[in-house]
Amino acid sequence: MANGTGAGEPRPADDGVRDRGEGVRDRGEGVRDRDDGVRDRGEGVRVPGEGAAPPASDGEAAGVRSFWTRLGLPGLVDVHTHFMPERVMRKVWAYFDAAGPLTGLEWPITYRHEEDERVALLRAFGVRTFTSMVYPHKPGMAEWLNAWAGDFAGRVPDCARTATLFPEDGVARYVRKALEGGTRVFKAHVQVGDYAPDDPLLDAAWGDIADAGVPVVVHCGSGPAPGRYTGPGPVGRLLARHPGLRLVVAHMGMPEYGEFLDLAERYAEVHLDTTVAFTDFSEALAPFPEKERGRLADLGDRIVLGTDFPNIPYPYLHQLDALEGLELGEDWLRAVCHDNGARLLGPSR
Repeated sequence: MANGTGAGEPRPADDGVRDRGEGVRDRGEGVRDRDDGVRDRGEGVRVPGEGAAPPASDGEAAGVRSFWTRLGLPGLVDVHTHFMPERVMRKVWAYFDAAGPLTGLEWPITYRHEEDERVALLRAFGVRTFTSMVYPHKPGMAEWLNAWAGDFAGRVPDCARTATLFPEDGVARYVRKALEGGTRVFKAHVQVGDYAPDDPLLDAAWGDIADAGVPVVVHCGSGPAPGRYTGPGPVGRLLARHPGLRLVVAHMGMPEYGEFLDLAERYAEVHLDTTVAFTDFSEALAPFPEKERGRLADLGDRIVLGTDFPNIPYPYLHQLDALEGLELGEDWLRAVCHDNGARLLGPSR
């Protein structure tokens, strides 16, 4: 998941985007090489959001809008969506197609559209604020990804400006630069990045992010495949050092749901996002424990909507239906699907 199923966010191959020699290949299933017609942005390509949403989305868009209209909401706030440089996104899709080792299962991409179509589709759904969750898998990528994400947010004002980080020399400098530039959310992916979240190289950056009160969506659960630094232990050590850090645990911490709920109860700024959780797809892999459902209600002010759009193997509406199926009430749904995310990310532009 792009973060994990916890779903796995595949490691973007190279740009730092390497072709990994592990079967990550452009497969001809809509993942085209640039000379096959996928053009570099800025070379006469449409501005994101100016195109119409894909025609087949009309019925689904009506269903999504009906969901939030019934709740009396002005729309949705989705804290976990993915927009990336074109070459990186193609490599991510190729990794999913190849069922790479960080996913390990078939993962069809439902919304394999051009960037402007994906933006238009979220707008058709009524998503008022979304994100561009970028993440590096090696040193030297993060600052470049942050520059791209800043440009994207400038072109797409309903996208909250997003940034990322990696344990490397200079991380404190470029994180401060991102904060000064108006970053509203960070993304950290300890599974794909294969780093300890409490790495000393990150300490000053975490301190600055905590002081700024900017949330960090972090893939730290051990699904769909565990990493060396996944699970509640490493994040627990990070929070012990920076208890005010506004961490958003992606995918509800799947599959260590209970342990990450423990952290949310211990630390007032810890949130959890719903990305892929509770869906038929994740319930077949790592079902949410029935005994923990009451804790979802108790933490209803710190659970936020996330979806992993566009990298999901089912329609967007299914995530919303799965949340409604928890039967935790309309007030809970209103908080999760709009109010909590709006509070975290700030007002839409």
